[in-house]
Amino acid sequence: MPNAVVTGASSGIGAATARALAQAGFHVFCVARRTERIEALAAEIGGTAVTCDVTDEAQVLALADAVGPSLDLLLNNAGGAVGTDHVSVSNPEDWRHMYEVNVIGTLLVTRALLPALVASGAGTLINLGSTAGHITYEGGGGYTAAKHGVTAMTETLRLELNGQPVRVTEIAPGMVRTDEFSLNRFGGDQARADAIYAGVREPLVAEDIADAIVWVATRPQHVNVDLMVLKPIAQAAAHKVHRE
Repeated sequence: MPNAVVTGASSGIGAATARALAQAGFHVFCVARRTERIEALAAEIGGTAVTCDVTDEAQVLALADAVGPSLDLLLNNAGGAVGTDHVSVSNPEDWRHMYEVNVIGTLLVTRALLPALVASGAGTLINLGSTAGHITYEGGGGYTAAKHGVTAMTETLRLELNGQPVRVTEIAPGMVRTDEFSLNRFGGDQARADAIYAGVREPLVAEDIADAIVWVATRPQHVNVDLMVLKPIAQAAAHKVHRE
């Protein structure tokens, strides 16, 4: 049975992808900080829960030990956004947090698990980016800077791993409605979080992204999907969303 690691598996896209990968025949290591959630998920799908803060190098090395010498799929999903302040008044601590989780966390997990991906002889590395890694928008300076970092890291890895048996993909979603992403961004303000999706008939949901990730992971090994951008039909661009 092929094995997969999914970081940020306690909710949203991570949890949905863990379920979808298990259904596709993977043994999934469900990785996140919230132990109770990932233990429940692992019990549901027959996976393995590993409590890990991806920004903590010691915990990431313990994750690598738990996974073992061979890994077929790594999904670096842990990330997130904080705030919508303009650059001129933004809090550098918010920027530092976003960079640590989205960029340094992805770096630490990738570095620790890359030998196991190579050892599998047919590894797949998928980084969960964002359309924010390819555009900019007002109020998104810190998040777009972090996600541009993920995009740059992914493209660099593809160059550096050329000739190794590891595929490298970035999945870049646009507007995805999950339980926690916008709520966390707005500091728990449910009304502001709901306003992001107001009038949008069908924003993407976590299962849509999970479906795309499983599709990428199950292509023939010689097929590398460099970048997949997914947006709801209502979202033509970051600044142009049809609302009813």
